[in-house]
Amino acid sequence: MTSLTGLRDLVDIVVGVDTHTSTHTAAVIDAKTGGVLDDVTVPATATGYQELVEFVDSHSDARAWAIEGTSSHGCGLTRMLAERHELVVELDRPERASRRNGVKSDKTDAIRAAREALSRDRLGTPRATGDRQALAVLLAARRSAVQAAGDAARQLIAIVIAAPEPLRAQFAGATTAAKLSVAAQLHAEAGDDTETVSTIAALHALAARHRALTAEAAAHQQAIKAIVARWRPDLLEQHGVGPINAAVVLCAWSHPGRIHDEAAFAMLAGVAPIPASSGVTNRHRLNRYGDRRLNSALHMIATVRSRNHQPTLDYITRRTAAGKTKKEIRRCLKRYIARQLYRLLEHPTPATTT
Repeated sequence: MTSLTGLRDLVDIVVGVDTHTSTHTAAVIDAKTGGVLDDVTVPATATGYQELVEFVDSHSDARAWAIEGTSSHGCGLTRMLAERHELVVELDRPERASRRNGVKSDKTDAIRAAREALSRDRLGTPRATGDRQALAVLLAARRSAVQAAGDAARQLIAIVIAAPEPLRAQFAGATTAAKLSVAAQLHAEAGDDTETVSTIAALHALAARHRALTAEAAAHQQAIKAIVARWRPDLLEQHGVGPINAAVVLCAWSHPGRIHDEAAFAMLAGVAPIPASSGVTNRHRLNRYGDRRLNSALHMIATVRSRNHQPTLDYITRRTAAGKTKKEIRRCLKRYIARQLYRLLEHPTPATTT
């Protein structure tokens, strides 16, 4: 993020863009008055992006773009504007309840985006492409494969429970991994009834699906590890930080300067302390907001360190003796890890290439 006194001091107009799969709607707002000057809808294609830029050129060169969905529907437009060195502000899509009377239109959302950017003291820049985007798509593909593999394993177990007795007996007392192995070797025999033949076919298919998805997830993890090791190997040197957690952290952080300080990074991760009550208190509660995948990554790092990292074990002992609960100690650990990782990301060692 970039700390600015406000867009009104920098530009003449702000272009709010409401992005969709097929079209983008833009509204040109006067930076001084907030008034609507013009609006247009263009196709979400390279030609449409060029048409939009030419449309905005007719108003002013001193401008900023406020775009919703810079890493999804607005990714193509954001990439093109970045190549032109335009000033782009990243905005989240609004919740339906926050829209006026629940009204939804592309033009009103584009106007809202521009005016919201004008009202902000700190402006979020879009996440980077390149290695960061490569990690994002690999993480999404791996996450899908892991989830689907888990679904296949659970479906197999459910079928085994209701399978004909002679077939079910082959799985008695076996672990999930063993059940998958047994199912992969099943074959129907002459004389089996229709139910048994169908059950064996389903179990065999689910075992094969689980094996293929597990291999796919492993391949994605290797690709993720290679990118992280090339981009930020210093992250992998931190205790408890594996390639997946490192990739999640890098995707949330993106590039130097996007997040203005460690407190903002902690807030993004949902580990910033929140007072337990509105009165005077020295107690804090867990933060349920922020990027939950980043929060989960910090949680996993804290869990690993709580098992076999001596400085962390010593810290837990001290805080326990001071009367802190396990939840409070875990919150403090996650906040500390967020601070440590942010400082490392913003100030890498000279040998680290970014």
